[in-house]
Formats: sequence, structure tokens, C-alpha cells
Amino acid sequence: MDPEPPDGLYILEFLLSISFDWTILLWLIGLIVLLICSALVSGSEIAFFSLSPKDLHELHQDKNPAADRLIEIKEKPRRLLATILIANNFVNIAIVIISDFLLKKLLTDSVLFPIAESLASWTSLEIPTLINTISFLITVVGVTFLLVLFGEVTPKIYASVNNRSFAMSMTGPMVFLTSFFKPISTLMLRWTSGIEKRFESRQNKMTSRQEIDAAIDLTVSKEQNAEEEADILKGIIKFGDLHVKQIMKSRVDVVALDIDTTYGELLNTIRESGYSRIPIFQEDFDNVIGILYVKDLIGYLSEKDQYEWQKHIRTNHLYVPESKKIDELLKEFQLKHMHMAIVVDEFGGSAGIITLEDIMEEVIGEIRDEFDFEEEVDYEKIDDNNYIFEGKSMLNDVCRIVGEDVEVFETARGESDSLAGLVLENLGYIPKKDKEFVLDRFKLKVMSVSKRRIEKIKFTRITDE
Repeated sequence: MDPEPPDGLYILEFLLSISFDWTILLWLIGLIVLLICSALVSGSEIAFFSLSPKDLHELHQDKNPAADRLIEIKEKPRRLLATILIANNFVNIAIVIISDFLLKKLLTDSVLFPIAESLASWTSLEIPTLINTISFLITVVGVTFLLVLFGEVTPKIYASVNNRSFAMSMTGPMVFLTSFFKPISTLMLRWTSGIEKRFESRQNKMTSRQEIDAAIDLTVSKEQNAEEEADILKGIIKFGDLHVKQIMKSRVDVVALDIDTTYGELLNTIRESGYSRIPIFQEDFDNVIGILYVKDLIGYLSEKDQYEWQKHIRTNHLYVPESKKIDELLKEFQLKHMHMAIVVDEFGGSAGIITLEDIMEEVIGEIRDEFDFEEEVDYEKIDDNNYIFEGKSMLNDVCRIVGEDVEVFETARGESDSLAGLVLENLGYIPKKDKEFVLDRFKLKVMSVSKRRIEKIKFTRITDE
């Protein structure tokens, strides 16, 4: 006859066989305290990171010290999350260790023997093996149940419903934990930042601009004007990555006039330059006082040299830093209905100017009108691999003309934006004529130089042939 399965008598025998002492009782109290700590820390993760912008705004208006601490904690979300994860892991590890210790104390072989003996007749396993298996299953299932139900699910459900009050009550403990675990969290943040950078660089390589440009070349049809379409698409892609400094006209090339210039000299400069807007300065270009719109003088072309043309100067001109993104500047031009801005460097001096036309040319290519008699970039093409450029030629223009990606000099360019600046950045001094050096797969040779600047540079693309 088959043996009957274990019934409630075994549970009663198990309870009667447990002999509590004060040590076990203290460990049980410690386990309960740790479960409460796990619940509070787990709930904090949901409470802090589910606060809405409206909640944060209301907390800003609150004069409660706890609200101030909460705002301060939320200002560093990565450190807060690292602290919560570290604290939660420490508490959970402690719960597992104490639970294992208690279960070994309570579930001795003598307690589990009757259960194993009953199960032995159902299976082919030996009793010692069954005892170890039962002990392992009770430990794993029991601890997992405690951690998931009381340490994760229940507190997180409560915190999601009462996120604001829960977060407010946990600000004090979280400030303490943030300070206590700061060395570990700092190490963790540095380590994760390094991993993020590696993944970002790998992702950037996977979706590099060269690959996108190649995809555009494959996608755009080979019909007439297809090359222009491809250039426009490539310009749109790189548009958000360009800074004002990369496309501005430097101060040495800017046509600007002193406020004391006579009216006759002013008209001559306007005729020669063909520009519709002229920056006006006092004493030097670092002190630009306004912009003169040539159209404002149309009705006064017959006036004498004594004519006070200064009254037509518009003083609501725009200043922008060199580091400003050109897409942001385009929006600013649109909002303020302006077409020109004075570019200032980090010291507050005038570095040059930038116009709406300069920005648009980065997308649709060179815009030529009846006054553009010369090429935008002064260069001479010897063959497909050899060019002679002006030293002041911008690197973006050089790359566009020779058919290279603008990022090809990203590592070597440093703070330079012109071809001459690239040479100076890598040599560290003003070179003599015929000085040449190799940079990656390009050779640069100084063709002409003055005491103050490099005037002409020969650019050669090194091939394997």
C-alpha cells in the first residue's frame, strides 16, 4: 500500500521542535528591521523619480526644510540613484545572510528529517540529499518571497501612489545615505561614465557622418542637380554641430568704418565693397556702436561730405559668442528680425561678424549675387589631390572644396578654425617659407608667410599610388 503524504501533523511537529532563544529572537528582529529598510529604500526610488515638474515647482514655493533638502537631492539624480541602488543592495545582501543563518538554526536536520523521510518513499533520492534540497528550496523561495513582496512590490506600489509624501519623509535618511555612501557612489559614477563614453563612441562610429554621407550619395539619384541635392542634405545633417566661430568672417576681413569717416569716404567704401550693411565702430573694432544699413542712404546720395550720416546708424545690433551653435543663432535672427551679428571672443573683444547669409550657405551652398565677383574661398586647384589655399581659409571650406569630411581634422585642430591656425596649432610657431609637415594623410606646405601670418599653404592629399 502506498504511504500517505505528509499532513498537518508534520507542521505541528515542526513548530514544536523549534526552540527559541534570545539570540534567534534578536536575529529575527534584525531581519524585520532590514526588511523595513529595504522597503523604504526601494520605495524611495519610485517616490523621488516619479515627481512631476508641477510637484517640484510647488516644492520650490514651499518653505519647508524637507522640501529644500528634496530639491537639493533631486539636483543630482545620478548620485541619488547610485546611492539608492548601493543601499538597497547592501540591505538585501544582509537580509539574505541573516535569513540563511536563521533558517539553518531553525531548520535543522532533525526538523527536516520527517519531511524528507516521507518524501523519500515517493522519490529515488536519499534522505540527506532530500534534506539539503528542502533546506535550499525553503531558503531560496522564502527569502525571494520576503524580498519581492515586502521589499519591492508593496513599497513601490505605495510610493507610486503617495510619491510626494513618501519622498518628503525620506529626505533626511537619503541625505545621510548620500554622504555615507559618497566614496562608493563616486567610484560607481566614474566607472559608469567611462562605460557610457565607450558605448557612445562606438555608437558614433556606427552612425558616423561618413556613413550617413555615403548613404545620401547612394540614395540621391544620379539625375541632373543630384550632386547639389546631396550637398544640401549633408549640410542639413551637420548644421546643428557647427559653431559661430567656424563660419564667421574674422575681423581682419570685415569691412567696417570709423564713426568719424567722412560721407564721401563712406560712399566710396560702400561702392567698392558692395555690402548692404556696414558695422560702425568708434576708435577700433572692439567698440562697435551700431550697424549702418545702406538702403537708409538712398535718398541722400547727392549730399556733401559734411552730411551727418551718423544719424542713420542703428544701435540695436546683436552680440553673439563664438561658441554659439548656428542653429540657435538662426532662430535668434528670425525672432529679432536681424541679418547680422557681431561675434565676440571670450575676452569680450570683437572677433568678427556673422550674417544670415553665412548660415544659409552652410545648408544650400554658396549664395551669389550681382556683387559677388570673386570666389568665396580664394584657392587654386592644381589637380584632384593638390590645392593652394589662403592661410585664412576656414577648415570647413577647405574640407568642402577638397571633398573631405569636416571631422577629419577634429583631433588635430585644437582651437583653430583656419588652415593657417591648424598649422600653428601643430607646429607651435610661425614657420618659414617651404616648411612642410605631414598630418595624418595630408601634407601641408607653407608657400608664403609674413612676419605676422601665414599667407598661402599648399594642401596635398597623400595617396597610396
